[in-house]
Amino acid sequence: MDLAGYISGYLTGYFLVLARIGCIIMFMPGFGESYIPSRAKIMFASALSLALMPATPVGPTESDDYILLVTLLAAEVTIGIWIGVMSRTVMSALQFAGFQVGQVSALANAFATNSGPFAGSTMIATFLTVAGVALLFITNTHHLMIQSMIFSYEVFPLGGVMLGDMADQAAYITTRSMYIGFSLAAPFYILGLMNNVALGLANKMMPTLPVFFVASSILITTGLFLFGIASPFMLKGFFEQFVSWTTTLSFVGE
Repeated sequence: MDLAGYISGYLTGYFLVLARIGCIIMFMPGFGESYIPSRAKIMFASALSLALMPATPVGPTESDDYILLVTLLAAEVTIGIWIGVMSRTVMSALQFAGFQVGQVSALANAFATNSGPFAGSTMIATFLTVAGVALLFITNTHHLMIQSMIFSYEVFPLGGVMLGDMADQAAYITTRSMYIGFSLAAPFYILGLMNNVALGLANKMMPTLPVFFVASSILITTGLFLFGIASPFMLKGFFEQFVSWTTTLSFVGE
């Protein structure tokens, strides 16, 4: 046996696995959060790729065709980025819902710390995002997320980039994520409508009433009260949708 050739082939296979799993780790919720150092992500992705390699259909790969190897590497990176970004897009439903809740509850602050993947965070959005990430680990869903990395080789074989299907699914996941966010924040739209109608009537009856100062306390109080009741159900609704995506890597159109 040619030991040098075997080691070279094994390393090639390892880097192909690392290209996919590493890119997933960089964007996957929980593992790829912005407050986790990049070096820690790289070390974890490298160790996880080495551990999962025997469970993947990727074995030692020997080829003198460098163009083929570069093509395979680019395809694996594309698949890994797509899976990670789509997972992050599903996760953004919580941040979108939190942004809407913050606007209705008068708790949107332009100077609030943004811990989410997108700009425009609010205190409520940050709370929901951190709570959602904690929920993933509390329920051991991170094991399911790691299992989905192995399952991805059944959906996307080695080098099997399906650009058309991936683009269609990305568009559907984006719209589905917005739909989930609107659904989670639906009770607060009703609350905001009721509060603003009541304050508008009060302003008509008493034009000298400082509505802005009165409204702020009312909106914050009622918003926090409703949020305390609705937040467990919001997290549950998000969790069910995220698990559905993680186990199948797709959302089926209804």
